[in-house]
Amino acid sequence: MATAAAASIRERQTVALKRMLNFNVPHVKNSTGEPVWKVLIYDRFGQDIISPLLSVKELRDMGITLHLSKLEDIANAALAASAVTQVAKVFDQYLNFITLEDDMFVLCNQNKELVSYRAINRPDITDTEMETVMDTIVDSLFCFFVTLGAVPIIRCSRGTAAEMVAVKLDKKLRENLRDARNSLFTGDTLGAGQFSFQRPLLVLVDRNIDLATPLHHTWTYQALVHDVLDFHLNRVNLEESSGVENSPAGARPKRKNKKSYDLTPVDKFWQKHKGSPFPEVAESVQQELESYRAQEDEVKRLKSIMGLEGEDEGAISMLSDNTAKLTSAVSSLPELLEKKRLIDLHTNVATAVLEHIKARKLDVYFEYEEKIMSKTTLDKSLLDIISDPDAGTPEDKMRLFLIYYISAQQAPSEADLEQYKKALTDAGCNLNPLQYIKQWKAFAKMASAPASYGNTTTKPMGLLSRVMNTGSQFVMEGVKNLVLKQQNLPVTRILDNLMEMKSNPETDDYRYFDPKMLRGNDSSVPRNKNPFQEAIVFVVGGGNYIEYQNLVDYIKGKQGKHILYGCSELFNATQFIKQLSQLGQK
Repeated sequence: MATAAAASIRERQTVALKRMLNFNVPHVKNSTGEPVWKVLIYDRFGQDIISPLLSVKELRDMGITLHLSKLEDIANAALAASAVTQVAKVFDQYLNFITLEDDMFVLCNQNKELVSYRAINRPDITDTEMETVMDTIVDSLFCFFVTLGAVPIIRCSRGTAAEMVAVKLDKKLRENLRDARNSLFTGDTLGAGQFSFQRPLLVLVDRNIDLATPLHHTWTYQALVHDVLDFHLNRVNLEESSGVENSPAGARPKRKNKKSYDLTPVDKFWQKHKGSPFPEVAESVQQELESYRAQEDEVKRLKSIMGLEGEDEGAISMLSDNTAKLTSAVSSLPELLEKKRLIDLHTNVATAVLEHIKARKLDVYFEYEEKIMSKTTLDKSLLDIISDPDAGTPEDKMRLFLIYYISAQQAPSEADLEQYKKALTDAGCNLNPLQYIKQWKAFAKMASAPASYGNTTTKPMGLLSRVMNTGSQFVMEGVKNLVLKQQNLPVTRILDNLMEMKSNPETDDYRYFDPKMLRGNDSSVPRNKNPFQEAIVFVVGGGNYIEYQNLVDYIKGKQGKHILYGCSELFNATQFIKQLSQLGQK
């Protein structure tokens, strides 16, 4: 979340992977000697860990000529052929988590339903099943800290799944540290990096402290891509409809082309704008396009000048002058082509997002939900939006109503609730998620007050001139140009309290674990009194890009401090509402 933190988890996991692919010897570039050709065999879990970090070209550079998913077959064949003695070495790797950003990781993608919000909150879950879920989460978190090369101080809320994770992780770290000979936290893993001087803080929070944010319609680029498109392990899949061919009546529409784009750290536009409000992104794509066209025109102009005929001195001096310019322009051609590729990519992705915004009035939903969550006066009735056939899908309406219901200090009266339920049913909504949220709210009310979302909100600005003009790629007419104001979401606020050692009723009774202290409970452990410089926030029960972006924005104002965000699974609102629906089924 700051340049120093770029050496954080993405870099560390990449180094660990390269070391593994080099038979657990540090990978050195340009080493002389015979190249060693390798075949990389992995399962789907391994593929998910490697694909966001290493491209096919990078694997090839390391001598890997073939990669396939047949791990079990190889093991079985080795047994069947009695060839186990041929296996020279087996290494354990502690890499069982997926790094998506320099400062963001998720535990798993395959079988994620095993550690999902639904799995943890099922009313019929047995103790044994819960233990299995917690052990799975703890094993991956342990791998994360081994890769990071640091033993954290752990804080967590009481009486939640987060506390169960904290107790188990503390025990696992403690046991590993006690075994000095085999401890994974000694030697070269602790040699370098931003975490070597001061220990990091691990804040374990439970998804149940804030169920509104995962349902919230969003307005920043990365979070919108995740919300409305098929975005998965940093790859977005688009269906580009090609309209109907000009052919006789009754002709079939053209097949939809499927396109995939990788949104990676190499993409400078993505890195710069993934956290920007959408209208700003549309304007920036337009600016990049205009700048590219100007450069392209300059190359064309120089080419035509180079074709000058005649021998007069003016032409010759002009020619030599322009030769240098053209040489410079031609040498920048690869850069220009890459720029064009990224402009095309983001034009396509942003256009697909814009279609959703306009068709579903997502700007209206986002602004209205912000007002609900920040307790601002509402300018129109909730019932009107739910009943408006042109405003959003049934799921959009359900998300909006659930946010209202979760955020309300006082639940609506039974009569009002019936009226809302009728409007939702008439709009085509499935009421199962509401059924679950009603039970959750009744339970949460006994435990604590509803989460507070701050009291600042969005403010509409004048329409953007650049994207409103007729020459723009993006027809933004009718879309509000909403500018975000920083407000800390519950997870960010909890982190701020604990990282800065602030006294606050919300976090004062959070438990404290220090795995390096071989004995002692919460009260007897000598506590760190200084504010932390580095922290990891981990959400048990699932996270989202809205929360991640909120933390990124928060830490920008804290010089020299770094945060990493992790979650047991990464879901968008559609996936989350599906889990709530399953929990609400009778």
